[in-house]
Amino acid sequence: MNSIDFARRRLLTAVSSCAAGWTAASASAALGLALPAQSAAQARDAVAVQVPDSAVQYPIIVLNSRDADVSLIHPVTHKVITRVPTGKEPHHLYPTPDNQHVVVGNAMSDSLTFLNPATGKVLMSMQGVDDPYHLGFSPDQNFFVTCANRLDHVDVYRRTGNGDQLTLKSLGRFDLAKTPSHLVFTDDSRVVFCTLQESDELVAIDLKKLAVLWRFKVGRLPAGVAISPDSKLVFVGCMGEHSVQVVEVRLGHTAGPRMVASIKTGEGAHAFRNHGNKRHLWVSNRVANTVSKLDMGSLKVESEIKVPGGPDCMDIHQSGKQLWITQRWTRSVALVDLDQSKVIKRITVGRSPHGVYLHDRADLL
Repeated sequence: MNSIDFARRRLLTAVSSCAAGWTAASASAALGLALPAQSAAQARDAVAVQVPDSAVQYPIIVLNSRDADVSLIHPVTHKVITRVPTGKEPHHLYPTPDNQHVVVGNAMSDSLTFLNPATGKVLMSMQGVDDPYHLGFSPDQNFFVTCANRLDHVDVYRRTGNGDQLTLKSLGRFDLAKTPSHLVFTDDSRVVFCTLQESDELVAIDLKKLAVLWRFKVGRLPAGVAISPDSKLVFVGCMGEHSVQVVEVRLGHTAGPRMVASIKTGEGAHAFRNHGNKRHLWVSNRVANTVSKLDMGSLKVESEIKVPGGPDCMDIHQSGKQLWITQRWTRSVALVDLDQSKVIKRITVGRSPHGVYLHDRADLL
């Protein structure tokens, strides 16, 4: 390994997430995956740690990627209620179309865990989903896509049914070296964009045609990815550039994508959360220990908030006044008061907390 590769690996280790993946081993995955009933052990665990069904307020869910579980936090007292086992290396999570479940991707277990968002109980699990490091449902709710960070591919599924009847049918796998990281969909659900962290690329996949449209070179170590409300601009958090790069995707144009801006935010620019007002975008700068507020119109940084401990994934309360953000290196999650622009509470959770989810959340754009 030469000195450039060594330096690159050191930076990747310092500022990128642990990864995991899905292999081509399961024949049943190619035919479609239905949700099996949970095992007896899972049922015992769920009963042991469940929040009472009569609870009115939905807990905040935090994924502890190195402890293979989630922390449930009371939304008013901000106390940890309990912890619920999942699979190995839970990194990201996403609600099902009917909001009856929150889907947790267990990267090293090659599985999905379905939680009741009101109680935190494990309702069911799905095996044979290789390396679901990052995941999401398309806006029209017809597609479910996973990024296999460790295994270098992106998988596309067709979703049918809801609740216990939800089924994912495999539509295709795209071998995309190197290191698929995060994904985001166009508003019309036609295209999904994925970052390739170690080949420094943004890739566009047509979900209707099941074809790669293009691969576009961006800055070093791209991770998080976000999109403007009109789906014309894609924002890429480039950890190795300490900036957010802005790509005009120009779908349907023969000219292809083009870089229109590079916005310096802070060292280790990583993950995104749209504010929900169709104007502002938050980015976590994991090494700088800050979060930056971007204006998607002017493409400028409006403000910055200090968040120590390696700020990572974020969610925003529907009031627009609270930002919750995991602190990857300090086993904690921070509550940021957006009116005061400061951290007002730090809550201890498990090791290497990553994804965070609020049921009462702001819109995703």
